[in-house]
Amino acid sequence: MAKIDIISGFLGAGKTTLIKKLLEEAYQGEKIVLIENEFGEISIDGGFLQGTGVQISEMSSGCICCSLVGDFGEALKDVRAKYAPDRIVIEPSGVGKLSDVIRAVEDVAREDAGIVLNSFITVADASKCKVYMKNFGEFFNNQVEHAGCIILSRTGKLSEEKVSAAVALLREHNASATIITTPWEQLDGKQILASMERTSAEFIHELAELMEHEEDEECDDPECECHHHHEHEHEHEHEHEHEHEHEHEHEHEHEHHHDHDHHHHHHHHGHDADEVFTSWGVETPKSFPAAELERILTALDSGEYGKIVRSKGIVNGGDGTWLHFDYVPEEHEVRTGPADVTGRLCVIGGELKEDKLKELFGV
Repeated sequence: MAKIDIISGFLGAGKTTLIKKLLEEAYQGEKIVLIENEFGEISIDGGFLQGTGVQISEMSSGCICCSLVGDFGEALKDVRAKYAPDRIVIEPSGVGKLSDVIRAVEDVAREDAGIVLNSFITVADASKCKVYMKNFGEFFNNQVEHAGCIILSRTGKLSEEKVSAAVALLREHNASATIITTPWEQLDGKQILASMERTSAEFIHELAELMEHEEDEECDDPECECHHHHEHEHEHEHEHEHEHEHEHEHEHEHEHHHDHDHHHHHHHHGHDADEVFTSWGVETPKSFPAAELERILTALDSGEYGKIVRSKGIVNGGDGTWLHFDYVPEEHEVRTGPADVTGRLCVIGGELKEDKLKELFGV
């Protein structure tokens, strides 16, 4: 029997940090397989957890929906056959919809009695809930609404009032999940796992009913192949030759000028990640002095380069040093770290202005 834990969360929320904590403090003695699904051209995280003895199966794909429905079932079966794990931890793409991941796991579990969906949680950066709900609500809210347990990150940096405000926003989208607000360093991984498992078990029945309702609302257009192939909302741009007349009447607040002319959206379910988010990445030997890198990352907040939600990289800092950087809106970190075979950086967001990004980074 293999338990499956889905650990979702928006880009930069701290999923990998949480997984490391669970591996060190809660999963000891178990045979674990971690399946990652990264959005973007460059998977900077690749190999990060290899020191823990965990087998990493990376599935790099621009669209979590397709990778999960297309090859995810096979990946799970292969993992079960090859490693016979006690637990499979799935870390979906930060811009994936949790409902899609849950549905894909349930599809496999129906065929394989040896797989059980154990928990599905969302890690949410307490300081970013409001801005993400406003700018990327379709994806962020889906992760919140379908979570059995919501684990807030970075609460130690915030006042009680700000943490309470974040909880209130989350409660508008999920009334029943446990929300963990205590800073992680004050908790043992076993306490977190107990909350993950307890609430998710209670949540499964409610979710099954919700998903049945969503499937009842599927588009009945006979030309719409997505419904018949995938039993969810995914639509490829080549599957339609016509525009839906209600295409723009969606709650999502972005105007997708760069790709609106050839992307078609579902009446009920809206966008897939690869329609809203794009990634730009390069490999480069160029050196970036720390002060220059700080200036570049600060500039990403200006809005001049697109609606950027995440950037990370490992670059030559000059003077024999290597700099590892992470960026989320209005917050970034630059630190020294081990060298890589070449410099790598990646930027993810909506309406990216690639020419301006190339000019900003000087690559």
